[in-house]
Amino acid sequence: MKLEGVGTLNAINLYLAIGCAEIGAFSKGKDASACIELTPIQHSSGGVVKLGSIGKFSRNSALRSQLVCGAMAAIQHIVKREAKTQKEVWLKALVDRRGKKCAAVALANKTVRTAYAMLTHGTEYKAELLTA
Repeated sequence: MKLEGVGTLNAINLYLAIGCAEIGAFSKGKDASACIELTPIQHSSGGVVKLGSIGKFSRNSALRSQLVCGAMAAIQHIVKREAKTQKEVWLKALVDRRGKKCAAVALANKTVRTAYAMLTHGTEYKAELLTA
């Protein structure tokens, strides 16, 4: 629950989707994020990579929408104040370049990948603070 945009409900659903899955169900955090459909759909053939839109109709649509909604709430607070961590600096720059909605999906993607790493390594989240 220390991750940006993750409350009690999101933490439980992430644990059920990632942590309680069969051991070895996902080899990396990227695969877990793709399962929740927070990455673009890939239509590749013959070495030519073509990325489509991000899917919105999946078995994890409720989890996806909750994660994006939580990320949007976190972005609303982060944009209004000074950045305290490296992630907040990245997020503010992304909001300036791409907008709040795109940044919310990117933050949700990063949240799932971070949660996967935390669950597999058994660590707690610790944000990198900006140096003075």
